[in-house]
Amino acid sequence: MAAEWVCVQRQQEECRRYLDQFKVLDHPLKQSTITVLESRGTRSKVTTAANGISLSSSNSAAMSAAALSLDPLNIAFDGSDPLSQFAKQQATSLGKDPLSRMVAEMENIDAVAAKPNPLGGLRRISGGKAKEPTNLLELDLIEPWAARRGAILNKYTTSEKLSIVTSFLTGGETIKPQTTMSEKVKYRLEQLDDFDEGSVRQMLDLSQQEYVVKIEQLNHELVQAWNQDQRVKALKIAIQCSKLLSDTSVIQFYPSKFVLITDILDIFGRLVYERLRTKADYVHPGTREMTSLPESFTPEMVPESAKETCQNWFYKIASIRELLPRLYVEIAILRCYSFLAQDEFGLALRRLTKMIRGIGDPLVAIYARCYLCRVGMGLTLDRTYIGENLDDILTVYHTIYNGGIRSEIARHRITLTGYIALYLPALDWILQGVAILTTDNQLDDILQRCKEKKNPALLLQSMMQSFRSDFIASRATHFVQILSSISVEGLSRGQLFRLLGSILSHTPPPTEQRVAVLTSAMKTISSLGNVEEFMQCAEMWAQYTSQHFGLKEVDAFLGNVLQQMTPNRLYEQHYHELQVIVDKIVSNAQDVHGILALDNFLPLLDLFQKESVKLEVCKNVLTSYRNATSCDNAIINDPIVTNALMHIARVLNDSVNALTGEDERRQISGLICHFIAKVDFGRDFEQQLAFYVEARSVLSNLDSALSTLIHSVNRLATSTRRIVKGQHTQKTAAFVKACTAYCFITIPSIIDVRTRMELYLQSGQVALLNVCLQHADSCFEAALNLIPEVPRMVESDGKVQSTEGFIKTFVVNFLSTLVIVPDNPTQGVLYLLRLLLEVMPRYPFETNSNMLSSIYLHVLDFLSVAAQEVYPYHIVNVISNDELYGSDPKFIAEVNEMCCTVCDKLLQHLKALLESNALRAQAQLALDLFLKIITGADLSVDKMFTLTVNLWNLAVKNRNVIEPKQLQTVVTYTEHLAQITQMESQRQCLWMLLEKMKSRI
Repeated sequence: MAAEWVCVQRQQEECRRYLDQFKVLDHPLKQSTITVLESRGTRSKVTTAANGISLSSSNSAAMSAAALSLDPLNIAFDGSDPLSQFAKQQATSLGKDPLSRMVAEMENIDAVAAKPNPLGGLRRISGGKAKEPTNLLELDLIEPWAARRGAILNKYTTSEKLSIVTSFLTGGETIKPQTTMSEKVKYRLEQLDDFDEGSVRQMLDLSQQEYVVKIEQLNHELVQAWNQDQRVKALKIAIQCSKLLSDTSVIQFYPSKFVLITDILDIFGRLVYERLRTKADYVHPGTREMTSLPESFTPEMVPESAKETCQNWFYKIASIRELLPRLYVEIAILRCYSFLAQDEFGLALRRLTKMIRGIGDPLVAIYARCYLCRVGMGLTLDRTYIGENLDDILTVYHTIYNGGIRSEIARHRITLTGYIALYLPALDWILQGVAILTTDNQLDDILQRCKEKKNPALLLQSMMQSFRSDFIASRATHFVQILSSISVEGLSRGQLFRLLGSILSHTPPPTEQRVAVLTSAMKTISSLGNVEEFMQCAEMWAQYTSQHFGLKEVDAFLGNVLQQMTPNRLYEQHYHELQVIVDKIVSNAQDVHGILALDNFLPLLDLFQKESVKLEVCKNVLTSYRNATSCDNAIINDPIVTNALMHIARVLNDSVNALTGEDERRQISGLICHFIAKVDFGRDFEQQLAFYVEARSVLSNLDSALSTLIHSVNRLATSTRRIVKGQHTQKTAAFVKACTAYCFITIPSIIDVRTRMELYLQSGQVALLNVCLQHADSCFEAALNLIPEVPRMVESDGKVQSTEGFIKTFVVNFLSTLVIVPDNPTQGVLYLLRLLLEVMPRYPFETNSNMLSSIYLHVLDFLSVAAQEVYPYHIVNVISNDELYGSDPKFIAEVNEMCCTVCDKLLQHLKALLESNALRAQAQLALDLFLKIITGADLSVDKMFTLTVNLWNLAVKNRNVIEPKQLQTVVTYTEHLAQITQMESQRQCLWMLLEKMKSRI
């Protein structure tokens, strides 16, 4: 044995390394504030340090030095960190994103432009735009058409073959040169009538996708013809596109066709308008220069030549023979009336409204009215024509259901319901325009007129979609009565109630109406006779019920759903609707615990027989529960609620298997652990432990859940000790033993070895705290026996990491606990430490790793403490080895022998490092072992003194591979020990050693 270690008795202060100490006045990372003061002829600076002391300097050199001491980021951001600077910038327009900044700048321009005029209204400043709106769309009270366009194209599709009539998709036209005005007029009239002379071709058997492509080609041809100054060709394309809207051969595609064709007409109208505007140059008052018209021009600014050109366009369109293209093309260029007269829009809109009466097909007519209203809303604030269009619609509304239309529907092989749905986009837009700036009394009149019609379901559905939600909600009782009694041919009553439920869930009716609305609505919904319609309605009314009613009404609602779903296993066909109902009930509930305790809640969950659906529902329920209870201190102590959540947790746990992904497992574990943490029976610890026992039997597939249970039980045992203030009675002692036994039995069920080791150590510490010594020994022994099973490499967050760091941390924690663990009389002196030294070499350390030697150094620290007469800390009522052995010579001899053994292992490792030429690791280990020896070993023993000198010489020999200041720090520490050591022999040896050390530096 190379070492002859004899532990020395010393004060605890001697165990601590000596470091230079100084008083810190404030946090070292606190920023300094620099204030530069400038005056005539001088420039001084006041620096406020972290401790509040002000330092003044008047010379620039001092200023530069202080400035360099600041962090570069602080200098760049005026003394504040980047995140604070960015947050400060958010208060100004410069800190906003580019779009927000542009909006802010435009608002500033508008604010300057819209200065109040003493004569009333808004005064226009040069270059600025007045804030006063000029048309209905600028009021932002209506959903833009662009937002509806995509939904219409996606909804109204077809698989039937389509046809298109045109003369512009197989090549361009030959333009004949014209010399005289009469030839030009003659040629243009020939072009307009050309499609009547056999040049028009019909393309048949087009799929929907091919049809859309052809329409896009027409759009491209129109723009290309316009750019090539072929105005008549562009007009012909617009006319032929408009003629396509008279074709209803594939009627279910008509709304989408309307969207595609009107897009082309909008482009044509915009091209004509911009062309006229560019030609309408005028002389600005006070100058002789010709300038283009401003955005907000008046007809008086337009020169006569531009007005004549504008009138020619309207004359060309008036010469179109067929009504429908003449209407659509004139509507497309309706904006051009602004070049002619100030009040022409209102007259033209009312004239075109009357012209639409000549269209016989009600579907074609209502979409023509929709286009008229859509264009008109972007031109004027006048709403008279919209009301007239609605009057005309109501006048001919009965024709939708007449025999001729029904025969047409049968010929197209679609249902009346499908045909009625074609009217919704156009009717919704018109009714939305009617509702703008309309009083409630006026809307009541419209409602009265609509409900008096035969089969008013279409009108009521469109009205609920278009009118203000607060208007609908304030008359919810009246709407329920209407929807329950009207004829719904072509629509379903369930569809109407679903829409009403959607409105009321976001805008609730007045408080006094809510109960009556729910009662009447559910009575009608339950009597629909169609389970599918019932579920669609219940899906929407579930949110209204859960938001505005108590548990009694919610339970009745769930009971109604159960009654409808149970017969003939109908629930198997409506899993989606049931899932939505459960989600809305739980997520909107004001008392989530009360919802879980309802009589009909768990039976509703039992309807989900399909495993994947049931898993998703249970996960959503626990997610909603976590979201509802994460921000409060609410606890669960109701057995019914506990059992309900336990049932849901069981479903999630049983779904976990070897194929379950790590993310899925983590999500489920997080939900269940939150539930476990919320269960609290107060001072009824036995019931709390019973819950944990039941949870262990249910949640056997999730390591995280089992770990949470073990932590909870340990906390329960600790709480018990706190209540009895460490003085256990027979009953509390038995209870904490039951808690310890629970943990010891549960830990082996966990798969991860490292988690088991940590839980064994924690459970052993809790058992030791409660004076359950036998249980503590069992836990510590089980933890140590797991060390060889720890894999050397593990994957964490997609990265492979070594477990050596974990092993070292675990051993250090274990040794700190082992200081106060008394030896088991049947196992011998320091049995657990001997077991640790036995199992540690069996862990697969990496080659050339110094981790084992580092652990041995910590073992020497432990043994040094174990040899002391009084240990640095204790546990109440636990007799540690210092009291148990009383520094018995035999015990001290055992400790010294173990120190010698560990020291020899370290010396062997030093030799191995020398053979592998690892000089840096060898020098560091030599210094570390040197410090352990001078701190805990008796240097009066010749072998130890000689070993200490040799270790120092080895470290000095390799001084070029270690930190330069490290040797001096060790010398300082040795001098500190020599000054404070109580033993005279030890002091003399330290001074002798110090002389030898200084001689080698």
